[in-house]
Amino acid sequence: MSIKDDVQHLKTKKTKKKVEKNITEKTKKQKEEVKKNEVVQNNNKKVKTSKKDLDKMYVIPLGGLEEVGKNCTIIQYKDEIIIVDAGAIFPDENLPGIDLVIPDYTFLENNKSKVKGLFVTHGHEDHIGGIPYLYEKIEKDTVIYAGKLTNALIKSKFENFGVKKALPKMVEVGSRSKVSVGKYFTVEFVKVTHSIADSYCLSVKTPAGHVFLTGDFKIDLTPVDNEKVDFMRLSELGEEGVDLMLSDSTNSEVEGFTPSERSVGDAFRQEFQKATGRIVIAVFASHVHRIQQIIDTAAHFKRKIAIDGRSLLKVFEIAPSVGRLTIPKNLLIPISSVDKYDDDEIVILCTGTQGEPLAALSRIAKNMHKHIALREGDTVIISSTPIPGNEKAVSTNINNILKYDVDLVFKKIAGIHVSGHGSKEEQKLMLNLINPKHFMPVHGEYRMLKAHMRSAIETGVPKDKILLTQNGDKVEVTKEYAKINGKVNSGEILVDGLGVGDIGSKVIKDRQQLSEDGIVIVAYSIDKETGKIVSGPEMSTKGFVYYKDSEDTIKEAQDLLSKKINKNETYLGRDWADLKGHVRDLLSRFFYEKLKRNPIILPMLLEI
Repeated sequence: MSIKDDVQHLKTKKTKKKVEKNITEKTKKQKEEVKKNEVVQNNNKKVKTSKKDLDKMYVIPLGGLEEVGKNCTIIQYKDEIIIVDAGAIFPDENLPGIDLVIPDYTFLENNKSKVKGLFVTHGHEDHIGGIPYLYEKIEKDTVIYAGKLTNALIKSKFENFGVKKALPKMVEVGSRSKVSVGKYFTVEFVKVTHSIADSYCLSVKTPAGHVFLTGDFKIDLTPVDNEKVDFMRLSELGEEGVDLMLSDSTNSEVEGFTPSERSVGDAFRQEFQKATGRIVIAVFASHVHRIQQIIDTAAHFKRKIAIDGRSLLKVFEIAPSVGRLTIPKNLLIPISSVDKYDDDEIVILCTGTQGEPLAALSRIAKNMHKHIALREGDTVIISSTPIPGNEKAVSTNINNILKYDVDLVFKKIAGIHVSGHGSKEEQKLMLNLINPKHFMPVHGEYRMLKAHMRSAIETGVPKDKILLTQNGDKVEVTKEYAKINGKVNSGEILVDGLGVGDIGSKVIKDRQQLSEDGIVIVAYSIDKETGKIVSGPEMSTKGFVYYKDSEDTIKEAQDLLSKKINKNETYLGRDWADLKGHVRDLLSRFFYEKLKRNPIILPMLLEI
């Protein structure tokens, strides 16, 4: 080959390489462009998925936060709502004359067409006590889902409320029961142990996320009824992923583990062994596990049981009918028959663990009971600890009982009571099983919620993923975040006899003032023709000062009114308000300056 040919071949080779290089670079650019387009498309897809993922649901507590009682939680997704529990709380000494306190159901009343079901974790009063009042506000055909015993107790609530025929539909559930309601909600019941049978956690799923509510729980490895915590299902739910967990905070300040309920049975046997006379036991009416242990122990020691207390009698009627109490034949006797037996043959089971003024134990302690009078040799067992707010009433009962020559067993260290709520380590165990993305402590006073938050942080929940909320807060939940976003109408409704919500702060303030300073009634007679005062002022007092001890003060007050109120003036109907106001002003100032008291001044005008 010639040099010319070699050069030409070399040029051709270089050209070929150049072309190949250009093609390679072009292909590379095309591939990068395609990849870039794919990334854009994928990003676009991600945005669409993200919008779906960020679908929102709302968790709204109406009760149970910064308090122990009236638990009620709303979960809303789009146009559908479910309710978890509807409890009540008993009033403290700051609410004189009030029978019950329930959540404000205004939000539910305004959205009642959206409510798809009521799901109840267990049958304690602080979770079911408000249900009859709730059903006055929402649709009557809203279905209730709960365990067998819980449904029976709820039915009894409606009957006591005066509703016997038009009861809501009640569906019985068990552990791992799954309920689909509406278009979006799937709710699963998961067994836990507590101080009442048929206690469950709830797993609530919607397209927006997964919320888990523990309800009230403890981790009892040797439960009296052998119905154990469903650890396997709890762990599986944790593996599936929980976006927000709400958990019982009652014992978040208590170290360690709560002892098993079975330990109380051992303590009862020891007390029965020591007792030589009658045994009086105060117990929570709904604590069927403890009542069963008392029944078994009484039968073992060949003692009869007499029951007193309306709620306790109701439980003895309901629990055996649903297989939750086993009572040997001829064990129960009427309370009126106690004196027909020897003292060492008797157990008196009664209500009044929280010092309720009208409960059986309180009447026994004040020697006001129709059939039972404490005497030497009796053993009195108070099988509970005071609920926050009831300490003073419980202490009063204890002091009254100790005035008699009886053996009183009431301290927790005696072993005759264990809590139904898990302590710190059990709360941490639940947090580990569920492993939530976000955590919301509930069911407790603020200090309890705060302590539970610290335990959650110790288990690895980031502090910024923990929500300390208040009743009425709207907690927005997605698969990416949980945050407080808004508030709904919340608060408390006071129940006084047949009146629900008609007792306002002004009435409570008047009642408190009456209890502290009493009332002064001032009466005038007015001629209906002339409008002039014919007689008065006549003055009487109630809860203020004893008239004979303060006769001079009362006389001085009457003289003041006689000087300042012009009897020759005309007081026709339209002027009565002015006259009453003048009387109130004069006497309020006088009694405060004279006695440093602020009685309610009640002027009464009578036409003759």
